[in-house]
Amino acid sequence: MTLRSQLLKGILEGCILSIIQHQPTYGYELSVRLQDFGLSDVSEGSIYPILLRLQRENLIKGEMKKSEAGPKRKYYHLTSEGQEALKEFIYHWETIKQPVERIIDKGGKIL
Repeated sequence: MTLRSQLLKGILEGCILSIIQHQPTYGYELSVRLQDFGLSDVSEGSIYPILLRLQRENLIKGEMKKSEAGPKRKYYHLTSEGQEALKEFIYHWETIKQPVERIIDKGGKIL
């Protein structure tokens, strides 16, 4: 597993929760949106196991809906537990992201 894959694995769940928070989304659409944001190496095959786990943990709910083109699709939306999990993810992400960016920007020197 590459370093990028390892880093991405740790944050992909939060990214998925964030996308779903803004509007109910189905699996393939999640893949496209992640790619639109620059995560082109995230495949549908890595998204569906995460969606299943998030459902088991009651962070998202899936609902089958008619599609304008083709068969019904399972649209996911956040539960109240999912909204709390997303808030927690964002909090922890910020507490990690800011110090890491400062270290990288300063070359490890404390000024």
